[in-house]
Amino acid sequence: MSRISVRGFAVASATAVTTVGAVVGVAAGGEQQSSSDPIEATAADSTLLADIPAGQQAVAQTASLTQQADAQSTAADAEAKKSAEEAARKQAAQDAQAKKAAADKAAAEKLAKEREAKKKQEIASRSASRDSGSFPIKASYSIADVQGMARQMMPSDQFQCFSNIVDHESGWNYQATNPSSGSYGLVQALPASKMASAGADWKTNPATQIKWGLGYMNDRYGSPCEAWSFWQANNYY
Repeated sequence: MSRISVRGFAVASATAVTTVGAVVGVAAGGEQQSSSDPIEATAADSTLLADIPAGQQAVAQTASLTQQADAQSTAADAEAKKSAEEAARKQAAQDAQAKKAAADKAAAEKLAKEREAKKKQEIASRSASRDSGSFPIKASYSIADVQGMARQMMPSDQFQCFSNIVDHESGWNYQATNPSSGSYGLVQALPASKMASAGADWKTNPATQIKWGLGYMNDRYGSPCEAWSFWQANNYY
């Protein structure tokens, strides 16, 4: 494929014009224009453009458009990847939060069921416990007798705590009296007459004293073991 020279085209054009002019001039009887005609000079001094084959110009334009398309596609892919990663991160955070909420709910439900079961067990145990009036009346009671009564009047998991308090307060002597304060009995009730709410025989019947002491610990602390925890921290209950 031949190349197109701008300068050559301009010179050829100027030459053609000059030639035509000369011919016309001769025909008209005028003088022929000299070779230093301004048109030719202008054409001779024209700036040369880069000689680019016409086919390669089209290829260059196509390559430029392809590069632009590739750049746009790469940018679009990067943006899509970034959006996908952000969406995945948000979804993972939501999944983790939902999983934690489900775990917390399950733990709370489990704890509630355990508490309910324990409560029912305590109620059943207390219902099965003997009342103070179900024990035979004696003129006197040994420590073993009194402890046997206590075991039968409360849940088994509370007896040791109850026993710890009674050990410190009276040593299981249901007639123990504090001469300075007037507290009396197994649990050293003060005033002693408060135990009358459990039975009129509170002075002589250890079962009545146990009933009152157990009720006091449950009402004030929630259980004998809670009362024992308080006693350990304060040396009284």
